[in-house]
Amino acid sequence: MDNVWFLAALWVGLALLATLLAIWFRVSTALSEIVVGTVAQLIIGAAVGGTGLAAQTPWVGFLAGTGAIVLTFLAGAELDPTVFRVKWREATVVGLAGFLAPFFGCAVIAYYVLGWDLRASWLTGVALSTTSVAVVYAVMLELGFNVTEYGKVILASCFINDLGTVIALGLIFAPFTLRTVVFVVVSVVVFIALPFITPRFFRRYGGRVSELEAKFILLALFGMGGLALWADSEPVLPAYLIGMVLAGAVGKDHELIRRLRTLTFGLLTPFYFIRAGSFVSVPALVAAPGVFAVLFLAKTVSKIAGVFPSVKLFGHRQGADVYYTLLMSTGLTFGTISALFGLNHGVITAAQYSHLVAAVIGSAVIPTLVANAFFMPRHLLPASASAEAPAERGAGAPETSPS
Repeated sequence: MDNVWFLAALWVGLALLATLLAIWFRVSTALSEIVVGTVAQLIIGAAVGGTGLAAQTPWVGFLAGTGAIVLTFLAGAELDPTVFRVKWREATVVGLAGFLAPFFGCAVIAYYVLGWDLRASWLTGVALSTTSVAVVYAVMLELGFNVTEYGKVILASCFINDLGTVIALGLIFAPFTLRTVVFVVVSVVVFIALPFITPRFFRRYGGRVSELEAKFILLALFGMGGLALWADSEPVLPAYLIGMVLAGAVGKDHELIRRLRTLTFGLLTPFYFIRAGSFVSVPALVAAPGVFAVLFLAKTVSKIAGVFPSVKLFGHRQGADVYYTLLMSTGLTFGTISALFGLNHGVITAAQYSHLVAAVIGSAVIPTLVANAFFMPRHLLPASASAEAPAERGAGAPETSPS
């Protein structure tokens, strides 16, 4: 579609439809957007041909990528440094269990059951080892868990899990070069300097209509994201780390966080989630549904086998253990990134890519739906959120976040 405004209207219309469906069916808007993206791509592609939703259009890709980066930053900024210092053992144990079990389990299944070659099998292990910070954070924000110690520990565990994924992808497939060294050195300097510079800079020049704070944060995110991409890493990794190091400053500025959420959930994340859904090739799934089923079950079962015992180890009970485990079983951002990396570098075929992405997206939808429907630990919700009956609210649109 050549008319950029018609294309923008189509995407925003789909985002609005996804929000309405989320309200009607009482599910997360993020998950609704993924499903709408898949269905819309199938219908529009069949009706008009061509590229359907035009998800590969550069400006759509930019908005979607920005949505992933800013959403990941916000998730990092929600981490309470005090909670992380107290709960670092739990976050580390659960996060590593959530990475290692599906990494090896899915690689073995791909190699011995599906008959994929060794490199494609290792790539499968990487792609299906992830936990989606984007989905988990969006769901927690909508339900109110983001302000609880329970929710913050889950987000910390997600970070450790995905850090293992990024390291594995880099060690197995990405070359370690001088660019990698430059990226690591610059990152260390930036992560040390930002907590010192940012609050002072904001106190002196912030609080104006010009939204200097948002521009400063976007500069840091885009700059480090560009450096990460230059070094063959992923832009969302430094975004999460920037959020973490600024959690004590930016994370406590609730007004600034509210404005960033408005930008992110109102405009950016619909492009990210709808675009992720549009990448699923329904014809490829119909042609070989067994492959999708094997990959989805391999990820889900291995995740549960690794995460559930470690969660129980730290005393979670009354449904909180199952809910924790199911949210850790989700996947999206790093899973699709890893699959796309494998496709672009000839590690996997286009058909293998479609099945991997479908399994990743399925893991973003199904475990979250089950968790919210049957295992939500209402006793851990803040009193105000619990009083509003989050199950009836579903993951519809709370006042602070439409997604």
